Amino acid sequence: MTEQLADKKCVPCRGGVPPLKGKELEALHKIVPKWSVANEHHITRAFTFPDFKQALEFVNRVGALAEEQGHHPDILLAWGKAEVTLWTHKVDGLTESDFIMAAKIDRLMLGESK
Repeated sequence: MTEQLADKKCVPCRGGVPPLKGKELEALHKIVPKWSVANEHHITRAFTFPDFKQALEFVNRVGALAEEQGHHPDILLAWGKAEVTLWTHKVDGLTESDFIMAAKIDRLMLGESK
């Protein structure tokens, strides 16, 4: 199921649609369970690495993916750690694209870019 979500493309949001809530949000969260949902507003995940260089390389790969998908997360880079936060600004909450991007980032972490 994660692979199917990771194979989708992020869709630019133009606003005017309600953010995900309740059961719809829970169903998508089950596909990317390593991500934490905060206040039904954003999702976040911390990734750990043995050093700064590997964390930076991961952040750069996430940045390239974000450009490709047109969906840009907030990323905090620290020594041995990268924390990624996603939400859709146009709706001030979560959309399917946030979960697509999360699945794609999980795939990157596994080293399986598609």
